[in-house]
Amino acid sequence: MKSKHISFLIISWMALLVGCESSPSKKIKKDITPTKLPKGMVWIPEGQFLMGSEGPQARPDEGPLHTVKVNGFWIDQTEVTNAQFASFVKATGYITTAEKSVDWEEMKKQLPPGTPKPHDSLLQAASLTFKSTNGPVDLNNYAAWWEWKPKANWHQPRGKGSSTEGKEDHPVVHVSWDDANAYAQWVGKRLPTEAEWEWAARGGLKDKKYPWGDEDIAEGNAKANSWEGSFPYDNINKDLFFYSAPVKSFEANGYGLYDMAGNVWEWCSDWYHYDYYKTLENKTTINPQGPGESYDPFNPYISQRIIRGGSFLCNDTYCSGYRVASKMKSSPDTGSQHTGFRCVKNN
Repeated sequence: MKSKHISFLIISWMALLVGCESSPSKKIKKDITPTKLPKGMVWIPEGQFLMGSEGPQARPDEGPLHTVKVNGFWIDQTEVTNAQFASFVKATGYITTAEKSVDWEEMKKQLPPGTPKPHDSLLQAASLTFKSTNGPVDLNNYAAWWEWKPKANWHQPRGKGSSTEGKEDHPVVHVSWDDANAYAQWVGKRLPTEAEWEWAARGGLKDKKYPWGDEDIAEGNAKANSWEGSFPYDNINKDLFFYSAPVKSFEANGYGLYDMAGNVWEWCSDWYHYDYYKTLENKTTINPQGPGESYDPFNPYISQRIIRGGSFLCNDTYCSGYRVASKMKSSPDTGSQHTGFRCVKNN
């Protein structure tokens, strides 16, 4: 049976061709730190913070700033690794979205009416892989540095002939939201809300831009796996990694969490809605679960989920995704070479 697998970036590219733009409890409970430590997880205490961002780097959907309270919860200390995901696949026989061919009848529901059917080569099992360019390009043209590559998936991250051998401790990639959610259920966990994710990423710091504070990512020692240089054609690799890095390669934040900035984007449970934060302004929201539906004025036909944390491709000239308040989005049946996840669980 074919998947409804669809790529946000492929859709955006097709839209350009046709002239278009591209559950936890609701109550705050008394916070008692549990004594039993789940393997590989860290306890995040309950708290209140100012969520969102403002200023020159903030995008319109990152504001306005609003007050949020969250209950305490457990969160994976690292992104889910290739080894962990391999155990899931071995035990269940699970087949990821990227390993299934595309169902055009499902895909066209998320495209402007009248969009022509793409060539069959774009409907085979594939995923998005990064390709550096020979020089500067229009940073609004995602197709300049992304390639829809056949046979690219979680165990062949760069396409046919590539492998995760020797990279068992790297974060798993090419996983869709659907894949991440299936894994989370298998291990008895769930995906974090974006409020939980941001609270955990802040690591106990108040009103800071990054998990480590306010020091610019380019200053001092390498703090995260990101693109250093001129994106997407010149990476000086100060952090020593061109693609993903093994988890725990960089210093943990104040809560002992690794890679809350950079390495790979991480799926959250929330739907994406461009104006959602406006509905939370001037009040305190307890354990927000996100909007009831997705809406993106630039891609109105696509339902999307939140991704957080940035990746090895993030750079200040392009997305600054490693800021704790930075948010992006993607369709839940889309995977790519720089998207992974981590899980949470309630006390």
